[in-house]
This record gives sequence, structure tokens and C-alpha cells, in this order.
Amino acid sequence: MATKGNNETNTMISPETGETLTRGARPFTVTYKGESMVVDLPGYYPPSGDEGVHVGEDMTVVDAALRILKEKIDGVPAPATIRRVRTKLKLSQREAGSLFKVGVGEYAFDKYERGLIEPSGPTIQLMTLLEKHPELLDELR
Repeated sequence: MATKGNNETNTMISPETGETLTRGARPFTVTYKGESMVVDLPGYYPPSGDEGVHVGEDMTVVDAALRILKEKIDGVPAPATIRRVRTKLKLSQREAGSLFKVGVGEYAFDKYERGLIEPSGPTIQLMTLLEKHPELLDELR
């Protein structure tokens, strides 16, 4: 097998077909509630164009696209949006978790910003309100 500098190989053998797969990216459509977006999905693909094998962090681009669609359609902020709002308010993750009194504890914003969990409806509403009116933050303290 040929290797790349980051210990990832350029090829692998398909566990299903025995065919040689090559590392690359292919367009993949992510759909949520009728809305779609296309992402370049990394993985190991056969020359025939059939489905590939995805390892490690390959699927993170799909997760990120889904979060963008959920933000657009359902108003659930994506991790980057949560981080942007918290930073705009000049709050640490711990301070934000404490001030928002979210049920997942003081490390909630770390989990939100890493996409491990989604904020609740009231937390989303409070974030939206504070983003538009940061002067109200003093009333929470």
C-alpha cells in the first residue's frame, strides 16, 4: 500500500468485494426535511464509482452539513453559530453554561460547540435574544 505523510493510506482493499479502493472525495447529497446540500465526502472509493468506505473523521462533513440544514430549517444553531454568539458575548464556555442555567451542566457549551448535543428550545431563544441585545447579559449575572 502507498502511504501518505499523515499515516493515512492512499489505497485499501474493500472488505466486501476485495476490490482496491483509492482515497478521494466524491459528491454526496445531504437531505433534511426536503432541503439538500452537496458536500465532498472523503473516503476510499472503487474506480467503478460504487459506494465507498468511510473511516475516522470522514463523516464529519455530513454531520456539519446536517447541522447547517437544521439551523436553516428548524432554527437549531450549528456549533459554529453557538461559538460565535458566545464569543460575541465575551463568555467562556463554562461561564455561558452557568449563566444560561442549562440542564447539562457548566460544560454544556463545550458539548454544543463540538456538536455532541443540541441546545434546548429555551437556551436557543435566550442565545438569540442575547445576540440581538447583549446589554441584557448583565441582568443574568
